[in-house]
Amino acid sequence: MVIDASSVPVSTVEWPGSVRIVRSRFPPIDLFEDIADPADWPLLISAEQKTNPRLMESIGNLDLVPPGRRIGGPGASWLMAPFVHVSADRPSRFSRGRFGVLYAGREFETALLETIHHHSRFMARTREPAGWTSQFREIVLDIRGALHDVRGSYPGYAAILHPDDYAEARALGDRLHASTSEGIVYRSVRNPGGECAALFYPDLAVGPRQGRHLDYHWDGTRVDLFREPASGKVYRIT
Repeated sequence: MVIDASSVPVSTVEWPGSVRIVRSRFPPIDLFEDIADPADWPLLISAEQKTNPRLMESIGNLDLVPPGRRIGGPGASWLMAPFVHVSADRPSRFSRGRFGVLYAGREFETALLETIHHHSRFMARTREPAGWTSQFREIVLDIRGALHDVRGSYPGYAAILHPDDYAEARALGDRLHASTSEGIVYRSVRNPGGECAALFYPDLAVGPRQGRHLDYHWDGTRVDLFREPASGKVYRIT
């Protein structure tokens, strides 16, 4: 069932303390963390490239973010990165990889279960041995925006939230992104009762701050444990 994008209702979403979990291996991008006005970034990049030709590899494709929607300052890397490092090799639920999306859970448990699902798929696909795997970090942020809302009972929404087939979700994402949409709010597929947001622009999230560091344990078939290295506490995934 093809969903008419104009028929999807829009809801005001204000989620303080939302959570995004990212791999710890990605360092902050100096340009985004700097106090310089984002309007000055193109000039700074032009000057910096004269001595650092590899600069764009770390910054990514800044042209994918409209100038008026770019953000800078402490923590900005965590919000800008999903939009400037985009590839058709890394599609997601609502994007074929032609534009960026920032995904976040309304609460920690939802973000945790969503990332564990995708990490498990990667570990299974690459046939990784059992053991503690890549480090992650919790990013806490506040979401404020008018998002297209597919949390309702309209029959077509079931296809958008299919556990494995993202075709309908990506088609809707394409249509909404091409319009004036700010993003999508939807029910978590991996955590019953949880909710997620898919933001089309970085300025819809504010106040990013780092929370806990996390390790995931792969038992050879699934992620069965996660650990907080700072405290040494280990929790079982049920």
